[in-house]
Amino acid sequence: MSRFEKYCTSFVQLAGNKNGAVSPSIVGSASFGYGDSQNAEGIFDGTVKKPVYARMGNPTSAKLENLLAVMDGGIGAIATSSGMSAITLAVISIVQTSDEVISIGGLFGGTYSFFNETLSRFGIKTSFFDVDELQNIKNAINDKTKLIFLESVGNPNMRLPDIKAIAKIANDAGVALMIDNTITPLCVKPFELGVDIIVYSTTKIISGNASALGGAVVYRAIGKNDKFSSDKYKELHPFIKTAGKMALVVNAKKRGMRDFGMSASAFNSYLTLLGLETLPLRMDRITSTVEQVVKVLDENGLHVNHPSLSSHPHHQRYLNDFKDGCGTLFTIDMRSKQKAFEFLNNTTLPVITANIGDSRTLALHMASTIYSDFDDKTRVFLGITDGLIRVSVGLENAFDIISDFLKAAKHVK
Repeated sequence: MSRFEKYCTSFVQLAGNKNGAVSPSIVGSASFGYGDSQNAEGIFDGTVKKPVYARMGNPTSAKLENLLAVMDGGIGAIATSSGMSAITLAVISIVQTSDEVISIGGLFGGTYSFFNETLSRFGIKTSFFDVDELQNIKNAINDKTKLIFLESVGNPNMRLPDIKAIAKIANDAGVALMIDNTITPLCVKPFELGVDIIVYSTTKIISGNASALGGAVVYRAIGKNDKFSSDKYKELHPFIKTAGKMALVVNAKKRGMRDFGMSASAFNSYLTLLGLETLPLRMDRITSTVEQVVKVLDENGLHVNHPSLSSHPHHQRYLNDFKDGCGTLFTIDMRSKQKAFEFLNNTTLPVITANIGDSRTLALHMASTIYSDFDDKTRVFLGITDGLIRVSVGLENAFDIISDFLKAAKHVK
């Protein structure tokens, strides 16, 4: 069976219905009737599995959550209003003032700002490390460390973490490990590698067509003598007692969704479900196209960064641990802002936008947009150079992308 093929059957079967409307139903109600007082009591204490209020989720989002949990082998998932709200939900439901976080990798600009600026305002310290600083990561863990966060692929520095090694460090220390798998759904199976929590911006490749803003958190089951049973996570213990293996989900629902309200809209969950049906087909095509495009661009002298290239420092890790590819992204360094602008302005195929993971090829100059207000030291750490262009490959023919990019490069002086 070819890569991703096994998902083609399960996704369309789970997303659709055999009776009545085949397409998932959009439940747009903000509130739900409980019928009688006894039923209302059961809904609120969890013994009756019916919707409470749209802020806590709705049946359309619940269907999406079920499918995402099946995709990753999790116990449950929570759909949110955006990718950043998914990260926020997952983090704030675990950490509190005076706790510490370790954040690893290139990091999307919004994610870096959340950890570095927003969490610090609430007395939560974050230490940042490159993916290969394993000993420094291990040494940084202390009694206050509640969470280690990493991206499956550095966005946009394209550096690959040794997820198994980082998971071992986290699990040996009894620290929660969270991964942003936005770029690599299906490609990377985080729970099989020792991860506890997975976050997604479903806006990207999962939806795939720029129609629906959304995010999701997927949780593993809590087991006996689990790391979360330690005193470090004593705030979780009431939920472990009442919800058992579902404790992480229930904790996040009550301490995140209930109190902060980053709920997904029913319509966006519906659109995401439609996108998810074709994710295996799109992911297979796009990851193959990425390898073709970067190979030819590299051979023609462009400064391309992607782990499939033998010149990349993590090329062997790519071959060993990322056999199904590492998503839609690669970068081109044009060496200056002026040359990057000239290149982009002479392309005809990509959409110049901050999004990634679309059916269309997208591109953006990093330093003048997402990272424009970051200082020089931070840009160096995150791999942002003056001429860096991030490219997200779409469904177009590989040779059309190559032709367009090579023609644009010839116009750069």
